[in-house]
Amino acid sequence: ITKPLRQINSIVLNLFMEMARSSVPLIAVLCVSLLPLAAMAIGTPFHIEGSVYCDTCRFGFETVATKYITGARVRILCKDRVTLKQDVVGEAVTGHRGIYKVAVKGDRQDQQCFAELVHSPLRKCQVPDPGRSTATVILTRSNGAASTRHFANAMGFFRDEPLRGCAALRRYYLADGDSRAI
Repeated sequence: ITKPLRQINSIVLNLFMEMARSSVPLIAVLCVSLLPLAAMAIGTPFHIEGSVYCDTCRFGFETVATKYITGARVRILCKDRVTLKQDVVGEAVTGHRGIYKVAVKGDRQDQQCFAELVHSPLRKCQVPDPGRSTATVILTRSNGAASTRHFANAMGFFRDEPLRGCAALRRYYLADGDSRAI
């Protein structure tokens, strides 16, 4: 009984060794060919894009009366979830139509990152809206997203005094016509 068992073991071992010898070059070729892709992904920065506006009616959201701000300053902050230490990883100034674009190098893995309003150049529109002064941004490749281009929600500053005509605009945005709801 032991002789046939030894023969079977020898046959299985030889078969396994033959498969391993033929697979090693294939595995090596795969690893070497994927190496440039991995290196490119690590070195490629994330491109964050968003916009900044002046809430001319102080509604807390964008409307047809919203004015987009050219020249507003924004920064990208990342906070470590354990130590709570914050780092500025990017800064930008808005261009035409209040749009900013910033490239951020490095994967921030488990950090919480967000865009934050810094300054508005408009004299009568400099108070950040507490509900729209930051926007979460994703700066990791570990979430399954293939693109390095990410969009942040729009952020806004309140105008000191609402524009004339905002009461009529408020009625337009309310479905039931109750202007006291906002």
